[in-house]
Amino acid sequence: MKGTSRLTLRRTEAARQARRVVAPVSPIVKWAGGKSKILGPLLDRRPTAFRRYFEPFLGGGAVFFRLRPRRAALSDLNPDLMNTYRCVAWHVEAVIRRLRAHQRNHGQDYYYAVRERWNQGRVRSDVGRAAAFIYMNKTCFNGLYRVNQRGHFNVPIGRYTDPPICEAEKLRAAARILQRAELATGHFTDRVASAGPGDFVYFDPPYDPLTRTANFTSYTPGSFTEADQYELAQVVGDLTDRGAHVMLSSSDTPYVRKLYRGFKIDRVAVARAINSRASARGAVPELIITNGYVG
Repeated sequence: MKGTSRLTLRRTEAARQARRVVAPVSPIVKWAGGKSKILGPLLDRRPTAFRRYFEPFLGGGAVFFRLRPRRAALSDLNPDLMNTYRCVAWHVEAVIRRLRAHQRNHGQDYYYAVRERWNQGRVRSDVGRAAAFIYMNKTCFNGLYRVNQRGHFNVPIGRYTDPPICEAEKLRAAARILQRAELATGHFTDRVASAGPGDFVYFDPPYDPLTRTANFTSYTPGSFTEADQYELAQVVGDLTDRGAHVMLSSSDTPYVRKLYRGFKIDRVAVARAINSRASARGAVPELIITNGYVG
């Protein structure tokens, strides 16, 4: 009887530990095109097992934070975004202290003063820039990250009563997961060069515009052109030849369907809330593309 009780206790504690391990962690920044609203369809199409996880267009990282992989290589072309993730991973308490100061001082004049200091390059420390990045992301209009041709952040303040500027426990939880990952800034081709058999690569690139006049700049200076879309498709083909699991999100355009002819293409409806134009928000069709190794 006593032995049975001890076994029951061990199983109960193991179940508690398992729940702690798999509990989801939320993204710490808002990001246009974020995948929080279609995590279900994406996770339904993930491989049942994989070695390493690669995500070279990280953005808000909703898929990464939900998967919580043991080994990951995360990257993005936006250096301030990746600096923020590195600082949260390794200096989270310092970031929290800065964010608490931003929260105490928040207001319209303060927001624009922080934005001006940011654009003038007067926020110099990595931790200071990480905290300012999160602060502006949480308080700017509609959570939109946008820069002009000079690379200056130009989004106005949002109309929020009590924005969640410092979510300390969320940041600490994210830090524990981010510490497992290699965090880098770089081109997607370079960042997946080491992916091979059994690895899982998820691409969430800037989308091919639905019309030629609908192209949206700019989470980083520059744009993602048709040539870039073509290069990405070649990389997906190469990864498939190397035995990697690949999943890709994209807009539903004839060009994208042509690029991925021969892959599994599923059409899903996605509710979009982050857009500079209210008319562009709402449910829109998107594609989830996978190769033959997913399952």
